[in-house]
Amino acid sequence: MKLQILTPDKAVFEGEVEALLVPGAAGPFEILKDHAPILSTLSKGGLRPRANGKETYYTVSGGFVEFHQNQAVVLAERAEDKSK
Repeated sequence: MKLQILTPDKAVFEGEVEALLVPGAAGPFEILKDHAPILSTLSKGGLRPRANGKETYYTVSGGFVEFHQNQAVVLAERAEDKSK
């Protein structure tokens, strides 16, 4: 599935992933390929996309995630790659 992590300043990540673990406002949840469409608010916390069996870690300051037709878009005020 395609993932975009966007902030007002830049695109932090764009690419294909196998799974995405997000800090949902009601608790963390995972999005996999062919997941039902969803729109959710995000809490401050960790965002973990997995691609090629490797997980990366981003911190987000809250925001939104939308998933539809195997495309996930994360909109956050701030997002930082903490896996480097």
